[in-house]
Amino acid sequence: MDPLNRREVLSKSLLVGGALFVENDSIALEASKQNTVVLENLKPGTLDWQLTYTRTDPKDKFRSPIIEGYASRTSISAGETISFFVSTNNPGKATLDIYRLGYYAGKGGRFFKQLGPFDVSKQETPVVGEQRLRECNWKESASLTIPKDWLSGVYVAKISSNQHRYQSYIVFIIKDNRKADFMFQCSDNTWQAYNQWPDGYSLYTNDRQDKKVLVSGVKVSFDRPYGKYVQIFDNPLSQGSGEFLLWEFPLAFWMEKEGYDLTYCSNSDIHSNPDELNRVKVFLSVGHDEYWSLEQFRNVKNSVDNGVNAAFLSGNSVCFVTPYSPSSKNVANRTLTRAGRFGGVRPKEKPFMVELNLNGPNESTLIGAQTVTPFNGSGDWIVTKPEHWLFAGTEMKKGDKISGLVGWEFHGEPADIPGLEVVAEGPTFTGGDVESHYTATIYPGPKGNLVFNASTIFWSQGLSQPPGHMPPISHHGRPQGPDERVQKITKNLFEKVLEKK
Repeated sequence: MDPLNRREVLSKSLLVGGALFVENDSIALEASKQNTVVLENLKPGTLDWQLTYTRTDPKDKFRSPIIEGYASRTSISAGETISFFVSTNNPGKATLDIYRLGYYAGKGGRFFKQLGPFDVSKQETPVVGEQRLRECNWKESASLTIPKDWLSGVYVAKISSNQHRYQSYIVFIIKDNRKADFMFQCSDNTWQAYNQWPDGYSLYTNDRQDKKVLVSGVKVSFDRPYGKYVQIFDNPLSQGSGEFLLWEFPLAFWMEKEGYDLTYCSNSDIHSNPDELNRVKVFLSVGHDEYWSLEQFRNVKNSVDNGVNAAFLSGNSVCFVTPYSPSSKNVANRTLTRAGRFGGVRPKEKPFMVELNLNGPNESTLIGAQTVTPFNGSGDWIVTKPEHWLFAGTEMKKGDKISGLVGWEFHGEPADIPGLEVVAEGPTFTGGDVESHYTATIYPGPKGNLVFNASTIFWSQGLSQPPGHMPPISHHGRPQGPDERVQKITKNLFEKVLEKK
């Protein structure tokens, strides 16, 4: 008799009072062998983690001053304490309902704890500081010491008030130090770079007369709420959650559904710890992963050189050199600036990239390809090498396409790396129908490991469409949603890389 697979264990298991019960001893033994992600997702989920009622200020457009907040840490380990800072227009009481995001039988989240009710009132909007920095110095509203049994993952604290029905998120990551198959790196540097809170203060806004947006000399702080995401489409459900629900959650939801053994971290965790990736088999760059520090690049490159696999299920990745600096309270890694371009500013980029003098290595030496100009656009993911093992079981032929999967940013111009293969490529078009070109690549690392580049921010859109997720549209194109071919390609990749270390 074949051993039970993860799905059979889940289907024959139930939870009573938070404890796992199974029908017989043999199933119990099999369940005990499952990884912690599988066991976590056996626990009861809920749809209540989602925002039901959201409201932004009609003047500022991005923020929700009626109720908003931020956390003292981007990521935190069990046993450490995180603080939450909440502001409301009117004095009253508020609560924080904390959820972990995952699969949970398709519901997408599990309730963990409520903090409060606690007193809340209006907290000061910070003045514009040096280099346009907007850094909050709010009074703490609540705090939480992370229990030892809270699994690594992306968590949201849903803020609610007794004064009205409106809600907002505070997002944070719980990390760990256990060995796992996959390291899911959240692209929170990029979330913050594009964060417009309170009224148009991101790394893309400045006071220059030339109005150029890709410049140095602008800073952003993690000590502020995340405003609503509005870059390429309007997403009211994102209020306070950065870009996680947009580009990253479909991959996390799908991986946890499939029972993969993964752990989560922030960009700053990879930046700070050269050994962070030594405990995993595969590093994942997910979604919109544009902003990296030089230390982060060096640490990931060293891990690949040492045999760790890497999958860039992302686009526009490793584009800008982003040094960290401390907050005004001397908390490390709480401020970001754009200081340079990985590989240096290319000739076509000079008209709109100004004073980016801190160059890093060319990103293609890690990814296999690089951000090209025009780097905005949409297109079809077109197979060029169907005989490759990536496409086993997909029945795809040369020239077959997955419609709309490429966007809104991507990688092209593959690097001259021995053994590198282009597995998909084709044209993209901007909103003005200016053509560019992307290449999806794979190459062997020095120790039999692999580095895959999907070459699109939208890759995760082909894996799942979980609750709380809104499919994007940009440059007159859109991905079509979950696709069995994307799922199979990703499974083929994951099976192969798990064999490599």
